[in-house]
Amino acid sequence: MVTNGEGSRLVATEGGHRVTPAELFFDLVFVYAITQVTALMAADPSGLRLLGGMVALALLWWCWCCFAWLGNVVRADSGAMFTVLVSVMAVVLIVSLAVPEIYDDAPGGLPAPLVFVLCYGAVRVLHLVTYWLSDPTDQALRRVLRRTALLSVTPPFALLLIGAAFTGTTQILIWLAAVLIDYLGIFLTGKSGWRVASPGHFAERHGLIVIIALGESIVAIGVGVSGFALSTPVLAGAVLGLLVSVGLWRLYFRQLAETVEHRLTTATGDDRTRLARDAYTFLHLPLVAGIVITALGMKKTLTQIADTGHYDLTEPLHGVVAWALPGGVGLFVLASAALLLRTTSHRSPLLLAGGVVCLVAGPAVTFVPSLVALGLLAALVTALVVVQDTTVRPRVTAAD
Repeated sequence: MVTNGEGSRLVATEGGHRVTPAELFFDLVFVYAITQVTALMAADPSGLRLLGGMVALALLWWCWCCFAWLGNVVRADSGAMFTVLVSVMAVVLIVSLAVPEIYDDAPGGLPAPLVFVLCYGAVRVLHLVTYWLSDPTDQALRRVLRRTALLSVTPPFALLLIGAAFTGTTQILIWLAAVLIDYLGIFLTGKSGWRVASPGHFAERHGLIVIIALGESIVAIGVGVSGFALSTPVLAGAVLGLLVSVGLWRLYFRQLAETVEHRLTTATGDDRTRLARDAYTFLHLPLVAGIVITALGMKKTLTQIADTGHYDLTEPLHGVVAWALPGGVGLFVLASAALLLRTTSHRSPLLLAGGVVCLVAGPAVTFVPSLVALGLLAALVTALVVVQDTTVRPRVTAAD
């Protein structure tokens, strides 16, 4: 480790390392960032804006993942590393402030798309440099860092810069290409060099970001009814929305999290690295994306229930919002099925069927009142979780 005095030291973690308060503090800016992504999609709930929101979320997710990996090998509460974290927090805060305007830049002020891209690039550079300094004797790490810079950072960053000069569909498609190249680059750079020193820490970090996303779904309920009179339908809608969030929480933390962490702990060497990459870095993104899309659906649904001046209680949801309400849940459930398959080789027909039903339920939602649609979704999620808990989890536990 680099040691030039207490204030500039990078301290290695140990096998039993757990999440530090510094990392919890670091996550606070991502709470705001996720909220901003939901607001970005809610401002113009169209298919294109939904895609754009997911692109923004994928870029923010990569910023968070970089330091989840780094914090697993270097203590986040050490002098030098904490300074880096605070610097990244400042940059991500700026990114978050720019999010609402990245596809529709307001006149005057700084160009939001360019600010977003430059700050994203700064986070990736800070990550690579800090990793490089974390262990000067680890040649395998240095080789993978060089490959990452050449394949997963430089080409996507160039595309993001090019995309910032455009607007609308062109900008979103160029940025989507950058995201795909970035993720493919990480896959191609290989597994040797990266390592997971503490499986417990790594699993806990990702569990906390899931909690943050679920918190956004609850905040969306409050934001959706903000400024409107409190009524019985509003109270019913809020409780039903909470039940959906509770169901997603239970599916992840009571049926998946422990099993995935156990598999990560028992794996060793490159197998552990590969599992961490696939199960956490890759498959947790659709989990978080599903929650964010669900939050969008719940926010718009609660607004429609509360805004009696513009909507009748018998009016259904329309357009992208009608799909987002069940579709986000469907994405989360299918990602859960994929996570279960990747870590235990166990296929869950129940999760697959439930996820598909939610994904294709959008057209049906347009035929029932919004409150009824929310109630049916809450009932479906509750039933899915209860049945999954009683039929699948015991077999997975027995297999362990």
